[in-house]
Amino acid sequence: MFDKLKELGRDTAIYGISTIVGRFLNFLLVPFYTHFISPGAMGIYTNIYAYLAFLNIVYIYGMDAAFMKYSSLAEPQEKKQTFSTAYLAVVLTTMLLSGALYLLRIPFVRMMEVPAGYARLVYYTIFILLFDTLALIPFASFRLERKAKKFAFIKLGNILLNLGLNLLFFIKFRMGIEAIFAANLIASAATFLVLLPDIWTRLCLRIHGPLFRRMLSFGLPYLPASLASIMIQVIDRPIVLAMTNATTLGLYQTGHKLGIFMMLVVSMFQYAWQPFFLNNAREKNAKEIFAKVLTLFVLAASVIWIVVSLFIDVAAGWEFSPGRSLIARQFLPGLVVVPVILLAYLFNGIYVNLQVGLYIEEKTKYFPLITGAGALVNVAANLLFIPRLGIMGAALAVLASYVVMTAGLYFFAQRFYRIDYEYGKLFKILGTVIAAAGLFYFGHYQGSLTIIYKVALLFGFIAALLVMRVVEKREITHLIKTLLRRRV
Repeated sequence: MFDKLKELGRDTAIYGISTIVGRFLNFLLVPFYTHFISPGAMGIYTNIYAYLAFLNIVYIYGMDAAFMKYSSLAEPQEKKQTFSTAYLAVVLTTMLLSGALYLLRIPFVRMMEVPAGYARLVYYTIFILLFDTLALIPFASFRLERKAKKFAFIKLGNILLNLGLNLLFFIKFRMGIEAIFAANLIASAATFLVLLPDIWTRLCLRIHGPLFRRMLSFGLPYLPASLASIMIQVIDRPIVLAMTNATTLGLYQTGHKLGIFMMLVVSMFQYAWQPFFLNNAREKNAKEIFAKVLTLFVLAASVIWIVVSLFIDVAAGWEFSPGRSLIARQFLPGLVVVPVILLAYLFNGIYVNLQVGLYIEEKTKYFPLITGAGALVNVAANLLFIPRLGIMGAALAVLASYVVMTAGLYFFAQRFYRIDYEYGKLFKILGTVIAAAGLFYFGHYQGSLTIIYKVALLFGFIAALLVMRVVEKREITHLIKTLLRRRV
């Protein structure tokens, strides 16, 4: 069993590296974009990609999850039939949906509030959806067959090609935001072409009716939960556009993207956390270890939060040549939301920590309920806060949704797998973070957020944590020894 868990950990690390590197490379494009497109154009691109995220879920309608379930249960001689049924079904529905979007492209463009001058971007959107969807089942088959390296290699190839084409189309051909869509389309089409030999070897041109119906009944329930999850991530973009304008959305997107620092921390932790708690769930002191991990995670994330929040504007405003800063100056007002977005991802990290109980006790049926509550709070908070607070309202809506999800998960997880967390230390750390956030925004809105003020706030933050003794040296040493012993 432990050999299997080690295999899981190794494969998870490979998948994780491809995901994290991809997100980081995409982040590098943000400062690049700010020097070639206006905040308004950034808002248009952001809004279209928010709709694209929703449509990705609709296009696959849980069929990738259904394929993985039934393929894992299938006998070796049934594997090709299972792949073909899922893949051909997705091909047919993808063609139908793409055809419908093409026929309804004019009302679709109006619904997305895309200016007439950018209406042609809908064609890129349709074909990006098509090629991306046709690659999902083959990638799922790689995961089932434990071809993690091949999966990661193709994914990273897609990302690097996309990145290179962005640079080419922006710098050489001056294509504006059309460059983003053209680069994405070519990279998606190239990925599909690379996958074609694998698709062909697994394919027989026949859909097995009874199997398809079972897959459909299994996959469709994933649709609402997946839509709720993606809603938390991107619904704020079209709402910001509808209630303000494209320029405001462009500023918000820039600030939101810089929250990737905390998101990367959470992502890296998440890939390591699941195999770790599965590997240690049967230990006598497992709950004690899990409680300490949460404390250490919150402590580390809070230090990252304070450093990035205080100095992100210094890094973004750094002039690498006269008059040219890392983030174009017209986008710098959007950085006001960064501390709130970072804090939202910090709570997302707590949410990831708390998942241990429902996974161990196999109570994952509660996740859709928790995610749905977070999505509803997100929409309601956006509608309530944006008219009053602008982009700060949208950032607070994201924070509110993750706080609600964390609270909901804690409630259900403690019912089935009670862990006595170090509540005193956790409240001290989070209380210090909230106090620091208050002082940060007080200084920001008073115009006194000087470098001296920031350094004083940083040292005050660290001093407060030390005085309250939220973690001791002996505890860190003990935990490290425990983790190393579990690895042997």
